[in-house]
This record gives sequence, structure tokens and C-alpha cells, in this order.
Amino acid sequence: MIRTARDILKDKGGHMVTINSDSTIYQALTIMTQNKVGSIVVLEEEKIIGIWTERDLMFRAMEEGFNPKTARLKDNMSVNIISANIEEQAYQLADKFLGRRVRHLLIEEGGEYIGLLSVGDVMKANLQQKNEEFEKLNQMVSLEYYENWKEIQSQR
Repeated sequence: MIRTARDILKDKGGHMVTINSDSTIYQALTIMTQNKVGSIVVLEEEKIIGIWTERDLMFRAMEEGFNPKTARLKDNMSVNIISANIEEQAYQLADKFLGRRVRHLLIEEGGEYIGLLSVGDVMKANLQQKNEEFEKLNQMVSLEYYENWKEIQSQR
């Protein structure tokens, strides 16, 4: 079965971990750690305005005077949101991750963000899809298939 972003979100669950833009980076990291996620979606008045990721922390931590307990997300988050359509296939999502060099994609449907996928979510879906294809091919070339084929051919 060819998996789409919809399928992956359905398997994973559409829950997005969110935080208000006025929160500190320390608060965001606390929530991310509690939820065991590598990113958090930043909201302002219930509208998604950015994303904060573990990669953002890595780059900010090197800046002189950076303090996660006082630094606000709204001043440090990524605002160039990269998204994918709910109908995009897993291999298209993988291409987007590689081409854009990102690890998280917001998924949109009808102009609204409805979920978030990580590169790991998409990698897992692609591996499952390839495994299913392999199993089908393996069945096709199995001895039983060959024996059945021989029998069918002899009946013709």
C-alpha cells in the first residue's frame, strides 16, 4: 500500500505539541522532553506562527549570552514554516525532507495545519511500504507459487 501523509498521521496520531510564543525556550524544552519530541509548534492566539526544534537549540546555544530561561520563543523560533499536503506520498515527503534539509514537516489540509511529521515517521512508513512490497514479491517467486503456476499451465 502506498502511504500518504494522511496514512502516517493516522498511524501516529495527529496530536501536535504546542506552546505560546511568549514562553521561554526553557519552558519549550521542558515540554519537548516530557513529550519525547524533537520539535514544538509555536502558537500566537491559537494560530501557528513558527516551530522550535532541537536543531534551533543547537545553533542558539552557541550564541554569546544565550540563556534558555530568559530567551523567548518568538525571538528565536523558525518562522519559515515548511509544510506538505496531506495527500503527498511517503516517498515525496522523504524527498522534501532531504531537499529542504529539515527534520519536521507540518502537514496541511485545506489551508490548515493538522499535524506534524518527523523524518523518522516518514522513514518508518517508507520502510514498512518497502517491506510489504518485498513480501509480495517473495510470495510471487515462492516454490508454492511456482508449483501452482506449473499446474495451471498443464491444465491449459
